[in-house]
Amino acid sequence: MYAIIDTEGFQHKVAPGDTVRVQKIQGAVGTAVTFEKVLLVSGDDKTLIGSPYVKNAAVKGELLAEEKGRKVIIFKKKPRKGHQKTIGHRQQYSLVSIKDIVVGG
Repeated sequence: MYAIIDTEGFQHKVAPGDTVRVQKIQGAVGTAVTFEKVLLVSGDDKTLIGSPYVKNAAVKGELLAEEKGRKVIIFKKKPRKGHQKTIGHRQQYSLVSIKDIVVGG
């Protein structure tokens, strides 16, 4: 069984037992996390497709850690003006362990 969830505008394919890196989620490490924006749920014999989300479906997980992505350098320069600017950015992520996919109820 697997599901496709929507978190902060990004879609992730998850299954029980997977570890997923998603955009940063507020909360302490070890707390339970529930994703209610489920786009698709596929089991052994049937597939549920949402319009836009599957009703009464949720993906439950546990927040494992918080980490930063690699550094991205942004360099801007204007020719013949003597202007240049360097900016760095590191995106923050959360590691989530997927425990269960719940449909209905």
